[in-house]
Amino acid sequence: MLQALMNLLSLCFRPFGLGSCTSGKFDSAGVGREKRDGLLWYRDTGRYGSGDFSMAVMQANQVLEDQCQIESGSFGTFVGVYDGHGGPDASRYVCDHLFRHFQAISAETQGVVTSETIQRAFQATEEGFTALVSELWTTYPQVATTGSCCLVGVIFQQTLFVANLGDSRVVLGKKVGSTGEIAAIQLSTEHNANIEAIRHELKELHPSDPQIVVFKHGVWRVKGIIQVSRSIGDLYMKHVQYNREPINGKFRLPEPMNMPILSANPTIISHPLHPNDSFLIFASDGLWEHLSNEKAVDIVHSYPHAGSAKRLVKAALQEAARKREMRYSDLRRIDKKVRRHFHDDITVIVLFLNHDLISRGTVQDPPLSVRSALEH
Repeated sequence: MLQALMNLLSLCFRPFGLGSCTSGKFDSAGVGREKRDGLLWYRDTGRYGSGDFSMAVMQANQVLEDQCQIESGSFGTFVGVYDGHGGPDASRYVCDHLFRHFQAISAETQGVVTSETIQRAFQATEEGFTALVSELWTTYPQVATTGSCCLVGVIFQQTLFVANLGDSRVVLGKKVGSTGEIAAIQLSTEHNANIEAIRHELKELHPSDPQIVVFKHGVWRVKGIIQVSRSIGDLYMKHVQYNREPINGKFRLPEPMNMPILSANPTIISHPLHPNDSFLIFASDGLWEHLSNEKAVDIVHSYPHAGSAKRLVKAALQEAARKREMRYSDLRRIDKKVRRHFHDDITVIVLFLNHDLISRGTVQDPPLSVRSALEH
């Protein structure tokens, strides 16, 4: 039990930015230099197996709850955006384990990636986190109330797989016609109770529970508590043994839990990549709360590749400031924790698609591994 707690806490001190360089624009793995600007962590540009990428994370919470990673090698390219809630524990666990499970399961099929490969990696991650919560229950019970949305993209050969739990989102920028115009196409399915189809899905799954979705504090929430219906973790909403003291009373349900209320089963789609598919924007809900799909795609399309993720974060912050009738420069001076009243943690990864590399099946060597910072 003590070892399990130490393992979890050790994630807080895991080195970030693997593959970072100390001089020049890129290191040998094609990773651009990591930079910081106050609560912002970013890499303006870098190379991965199928093109260039840009990456940025803006902290708003007292403890950063968003995590993300890019991994590229013989398996293709794996992108993960993990939007934690209730604390950072679940998102850190997912960042440390989901890709490892994906690698191990892919190896069983000689490197072939399918929807089942990704599904099994999600399942193994949920099972691992559940086992950790069980070990920590008597010493660190609040870990049962932490969870994480999980958005994963895998480019394997000439196919993009997208798997999602929660309300992070990936949007494709696609060239249309011969005029150079760009269309925004959302590829991920979201699981948020504010979406009518999700409320309908929950009511169908729980027909005898009139309180399965409740309108509270201006938004729809599952059991009046949480907005997302699918996640890794949030075990207090999945297993009755964790919905009791000593967890905080606001998480404890007054009625019996006859079946899991939340799910860890991702929605997975496959998308054959076409030459007019230009770029992909993977981002946590913190970005999409302030920018539309079309606005985000237009920003990326209208400027050079370098700095794209940071540019999107800045646009979201400018919109957050406008909504509160304040100047962007004033918002920038607000410290973490207080900043959460204005916007959430924001994670953005932009992948630019080089179809010459994709069609040749280029393998990144040496492999690329980049993770965002744990704290800013």
